Amino acid sequence: MQIRRRSPVSDEHLPDSINPTLKQIYASRGITSEQQLERSAKALLHYKDMSGVDTAVRILADALAKGRRIIIVGDFDADGATSTALSMLALGMMGSKNHDYLVPNRFNFGYGLSPQIVDVAHEQGAQVIMTVDNGIACFAGVERAKELGITVVITDHHLAAESLPVADAIVNPNQPNCSFMSKNLAGVGVAFYLMLALRAHMRQIDWFTQNNLAVPNLADLLDIVALGTVADVVPLDENNRILVHQGLLRIRSDKCRPGIQALVDVAGRDKRKMVASDLGFVIGPRLNAAGRLDDMSMGIECLLTDSDYKAKQIAVELDSLNRERREIEQSMQQEAVTALENLQLSEQDMPHGLVLYQADFHQGVIGILAGRIKEKYFRPTIAFAHQDDEILKGSARSIPGVHIRDLLEELSTRYPGVIIKFGGHAMAAGLSIEVGKLDEFKLRFTQLAEEHLAGKPLAGELISDGEIPASSLTLEFSQLLKDAGPWGQGFPEPLFDGEFELVEQRIVGQKHLKMMLRMPTGKLIDAIAFNVDTQIWPNEQCKHVELAYKLDINEFRGRTSLQFLVEGLNPL
Repeated sequence: MQIRRRSPVSDEHLPDSINPTLKQIYASRGITSEQQLERSAKALLHYKDMSGVDTAVRILADALAKGRRIIIVGDFDADGATSTALSMLALGMMGSKNHDYLVPNRFNFGYGLSPQIVDVAHEQGAQVIMTVDNGIACFAGVERAKELGITVVITDHHLAAESLPVADAIVNPNQPNCSFMSKNLAGVGVAFYLMLALRAHMRQIDWFTQNNLAVPNLADLLDIVALGTVADVVPLDENNRILVHQGLLRIRSDKCRPGIQALVDVAGRDKRKMVASDLGFVIGPRLNAAGRLDDMSMGIECLLTDSDYKAKQIAVELDSLNRERREIEQSMQQEAVTALENLQLSEQDMPHGLVLYQADFHQGVIGILAGRIKEKYFRPTIAFAHQDDEILKGSARSIPGVHIRDLLEELSTRYPGVIIKFGGHAMAAGLSIEVGKLDEFKLRFTQLAEEHLAGKPLAGELISDGEIPASSLTLEFSQLLKDAGPWGQGFPEPLFDGEFELVEQRIVGQKHLKMMLRMPTGKLIDAIAFNVDTQIWPNEQCKHVELAYKLDINEFRGRTSLQFLVEGLNPL
């Protein structure tokens, strides 16, 4: 993996009270004023600029006043689960006694507000359907709801097509003519904003006093917002950083939902030290496992329950599902890698886009598989699995330089009939095709990927913040960096590089390389590289290494020490 250093940028616009290394890190991530580092809830953008929110609020307020049946239709990933749970809890806090949720099982219904899931909602007495984290591309489902006389409120964050479904209200910062400044809200963020607007309206009409209700503190739900935002890997712009920071504060201070506490516990983590990456790599996958292998209702119930005992029971089950998911994923990954290696393609011959399919691929894990293969070969990758005998469900993951949803739209426009439906973002998307169209899809996708990547490097690189000053190699500075986040997508955690003498090296936990490094100053520092190629490491011939690393605080048997978390490892 090639390591490339960021070019220095001017940071004179930031105050001298900020540590100089951190000041440069902030400036290189596009921070242009100290105001952008504000993390208090009062600095959040206002819902008034969100198109469609007033209409959605009127519909929901009317439904609450008349006791109409509201069915929330969610998605089967972590963002969908958190969006659903948040909406269920918030409507309950506002006095609704006639609301419930549906999450389409990915194996029976597929994604989003399909006509089939609308029929299920209708059977359950739905008078209002509110979608969360889906709906913007669900034309047929909305039409079916209108046929049945159901009012539809769409809340979503996925990119909209040129035309929109004929819903009664659409709240989505990525719909045309929406002036809301943050286009990066996750589905749970959009749902949270709608609930803020609904609470303000209900306050205005004196709803809470008339119904003898306490005005709900929606900040109590920010732990759920933080989890869904990080797990959905949306860019952490300044507004999302506030949402995530505030949610993390609630988790660390023991004010989180019992379900989130239980998920932290089964993962063996200390909630007082939780950072954003823990939400994405530790809690999110356990929540996601329900939707991948079983039914996401289990994950939603984990977030909804007020019982510590029930939360623990569900969290243990989710943890077990996650272990099963990992085993399936590793098996599929090995099959995919073996198939690619058997083709004996050189770097020059390998297609610019990879399409993977095997009859036994598990539909719930193809997204993770596509991500792993994309990382290994640095190509836009789509993995397909059977939805049924006639339809293949695909999950796509991309690399910088290829907006995967736009590429799929271009393919669909140029070659009508090859894709049944698609949707998504720049870096991830989902699609469906007929089984018989797989070969044609593969041909067209690789052609378009080659066009989009013409002249661009097809090798991964790590972007480093440079060499860290020796004076900053301290526990204090490492803690400063942790506290300076939240770090994540679009606002990457600081990564440093340097050359070091390799004093000791050994494998721990089957495939992790534990190292002792000597600095040029003579100081010794521990380092660990996860999931190394054990055919290459340990390498007793190697005495010096080039590393890209993050600073970490290691606690072991009561001893606290600085260590490097190695992201890139090159022998010298």
